Amino acid sequence: MTLLRTSLALALTGLSAFAAFAQETFPSRPITIVVPYPAGGTSDNQVRMFQDQLGKLLGQPVIVDNKPGASGAIAAQFVARAKADGHTLLYPNNGVVITPLLNDKAGYDALKDFKPVTLTTSVPMVLVTNSKVPAKNLTDFLAYAKKQPQGLMYASAGTASYGHLASARLAAMAGLKVEHVPYKGEAATTMAARTGEVQMLLTTPSSVMLGLVNQGTLTMLGVATEKESPVVPGVPTIDKQVPGYISEAWFGLLAPAGTPDAIVQKINGALKQVMAEDAIRAKLLPTGALPRTSTPTEFQALLERETKQWREVIQKHHIKVD
Repeated sequence: MTLLRTSLALALTGLSAFAAFAQETFPSRPITIVVPYPAGGTSDNQVRMFQDQLGKLLGQPVIVDNKPGASGAIAAQFVARAKADGHTLLYPNNGVVITPLLNDKAGYDALKDFKPVTLTTSVPMVLVTNSKVPAKNLTDFLAYAKKQPQGLMYASAGTASYGHLASARLAAMAGLKVEHVPYKGEAATTMAARTGEVQMLLTTPSSVMLGLVNQGTLTMLGVATEKESPVVPGVPTIDKQVPGYISEAWFGLLAPAGTPDAIVQKINGALKQVMAEDAIRAKLLPTGALPRTSTPTEFQALLERETKQWREVIQKHHIKVD
């Protein structure tokens, strides 16, 4: 028994020593953040906002590597199979959870193949309608929608897109009869709402959309956040009329499964420090995003919650990739 206790103590001492060693020696070379989308997009732009400052804090350059394709699966597979030493990270959004739910050949498991590091930002979803619809607030809009015998048409940036899933969930929770009209990209959905081709659009805000709201062409009905958002100040939250409805596009960092906790915590602490800077917030706000950091445990809980939520939506509405 004494020998067993001694061996156990030595093992625990060895693990503690390894953790300390990993934290002290990491990073030993440049850190690569793999972005699942092309250069110039939202994810890419966000990483480039903080990469230099993050590199200074960690003591090594941060390199951005764009690996678009297969709805983010190419980048996810690459990072999932990378060495679990903190030098290769993934910068996903909600799509990292949704893609394998829609495609059993995605080649990765969002909950098993990664170790969450931290959330970085979130972008609120906003609900707008054409100004010709006789509703100036969400209460009136829901009443109007429920009176339409044929229901309403809503737009998304494509079948199985985040906007598609989020809109289907909203309609179900609000008890609305709706028809999905997929478009190619968010710009096209904004124009569809502008011309009245659709009566409902739930998406992230853009400068074009906000301009149309200011002109009176579109009516902003609500924002899908827990509290009113600085991105669209003064706009009421949707959950005041549809209790429990919250929907935000989020971005964060994932490491390969098996990455030591000490390394994860070191990256987490450095990124939290960067995202707390006023200069970063000032860069993000015009894009519709806000800093939103977390602990690894909180991020893991979000991944698990959204996996369950979007699986239910996909199955209930029989959503499939085109």
